Amino acid sequence: MRRVSTARPPRLPRAEREAQILDVAHALFAARGFGAVTMDEVAAEVGVTKPLLYTYFGNKERLFLACVARGGTKLQAAVTEAFTTAPDPGESLRSGMRAFLEFLDADRAAWQVLYDPTVPVGGEIELEMDRHREQLAALAAAAVQGVLPGHSAAEADAMAHALLGAAEGLGRWWLRNTEALTASEVADLLITTVEPGIARRART
Repeated sequence: MRRVSTARPPRLPRAEREAQILDVAHALFAARGFGAVTMDEVAAEVGVTKPLLYTYFGNKERLFLACVARGGTKLQAAVTEAFTTAPDPGESLRSGMRAFLEFLDADRAAWQVLYDPTVPVGGEIELEMDRHREQLAALAAAAVQGVLPGHSAAEADAMAHALLGAAEGLGRWWLRNTEALTASEVADLLITTVEPGIARRART
């Protein structure tokens, strides 16, 4: 482990220093998980003192929450664009599922932070991660309701959560099997698996 720097770090504008810290912390959390990373390590990698790191983020939980917010905002933007720019509800659902999985390929570090299994159960971090999932589920539910106009909002919401769970599971599988299929192929697999069920439900 590198020793924490005791030298005075170069002066940087606050926003620039904050971005630098987030870049380093995000990479460490993605590689090793929340539970294994320490503030000493982050300070050493950035090249700042530990007190300065605490001045910016307060504690490890606040630093991780900032990383979750950063990754969640990027994922939300990618998926929102896919859901809202498609020409019809069916294509919206397909585009959204594809964007969700292709984001994993484009920014694996953000995905690994957003779906980190080492975070404390029931704490603020888990609540924030759940909030981002619920935002994605709401987008999917709107698309499902467009495909199933005669069905209830509760049914659309339940189906959206099922789709999101399937996409998350496939994402975790793909991270362990990146040589087997491309992210786009995994997205195609998800779409061809769920579309027949949605089509059958639309006829009832």
